[in-house]
Amino acid sequence: MQGIETNGWRTALAGSQMLFVAFGALVLMPLITGMNPSVALFTAGIGTLMFHFVTQRQVPVFLASSFAFIAPILYSNQTWGLPATLGGLLAAGLVYILLSLLVWWRGPGFIQKLLPPVVVGPVIMVIGLGLASVAVNMAMGKAGDGSAELVPYNTAIIIALSSLVTTIIVAVYARGIFRLVPILAGILVGYSLSWIFGIVDFSGVADADWVSVPGFVTPEFHLAAILFMLPVAIAPAIEHIGDVLAIGSVTGKDYMRKPGLQRTLLGDGIATSAAAMFGGPPNTTYSEVTGAVMLTRNFNPNVMIWAAVFAVGLAFVSKFGAVLLSMPVPVMGGILCLLFGSIAVVGMNTLIRNQVDLSQARNLCIVSVTLVFGIGGLVIGNESISLQGISLCGVVAIVLNLILPAEREPGQPV
Repeated sequence: MQGIETNGWRTALAGSQMLFVAFGALVLMPLITGMNPSVALFTAGIGTLMFHFVTQRQVPVFLASSFAFIAPILYSNQTWGLPATLGGLLAAGLVYILLSLLVWWRGPGFIQKLLPPVVVGPVIMVIGLGLASVAVNMAMGKAGDGSAELVPYNTAIIIALSSLVTTIIVAVYARGIFRLVPILAGILVGYSLSWIFGIVDFSGVADADWVSVPGFVTPEFHLAAILFMLPVAIAPAIEHIGDVLAIGSVTGKDYMRKPGLQRTLLGDGIATSAAAMFGGPPNTTYSEVTGAVMLTRNFNPNVMIWAAVFAVGLAFVSKFGAVLLSMPVPVMGGILCLLFGSIAVVGMNTLIRNQVDLSQARNLCIVSVTLVFGIGGLVIGNESISLQGISLCGVVAIVLNLILPAEREPGQPV
């Protein structure tokens, strides 16, 4: 690619640093959801390269595993299996592509009208809180659904709390580049303690080859899984817009105009669908990397291309993937206690920052019904076709926002 050799090894070194910043979150998501972390590395790299091709290498972002899909993927895997889940994720990528066409046709303001903060806020909160019990079960050494004890409670709780406390300390007190890797720090401490306690099984690492093709999985198409996953794309699409605005404020460029929101949404959608075709998690623009760009003041998009190339290369180192797969559940459980809560706070902050007036009856109804339906686990439909969880919340919030009349201001004529 033209310009990728610019500054030579300096650009490559900066790219490896960006991958380091994204690494903890990138591999944590597939480990939680039962996907292959090596495949996630590969699809993050391929997805990032596709994004930069679509956007003509103008936006310095890196795409990797989206946390907004953790809860839906966990449920979908349990209900329909991984191949059907991947089919739903492929369809979710098409939602991004559809939104990009609508933005191209109607302009960026269309998204704000269809998905205002009163819709997006509670849906994001449900994503964070809907499976809070999974985080707690894993922190206590159990399987995500609490059905089996995988690690003794006393050992698990020490590891989980150590991972959690480390993540919090690094996020709050660390400085410079280290402040951008709290999840990675938590993983390192938790994994080290797990090794000390003797609960890490290294047999898979010894048996793994040094170099091999990652364990790709082919998607299957199941209507119920697709209908479940489609509305989930709403919240990450809004997050994508926020990330594009954020990186634009850092670099001083208007990426909503050039290359245009329609191109960035299209790139994200193609990356997400492509990831599902290989068996990887859906992709999203990484806020951690945006923070690293702000800290380093390196606005060269070629840095992200190098990060993507390193990610693809690392995916073929099988022993590295085996080390990741050997990570005990309390390590992830401790970090998830913070992660799921922080996702919910993002939704809450969406309502607060946009000054959504919850004293208005329509806003109160939208937020209340969305939260109870999502957290309570309401199901509408039958075993073959149903709406539940995030998908039900997304549909209900959008419909209520469209049909409930806006309240009149005092003095406004009837």
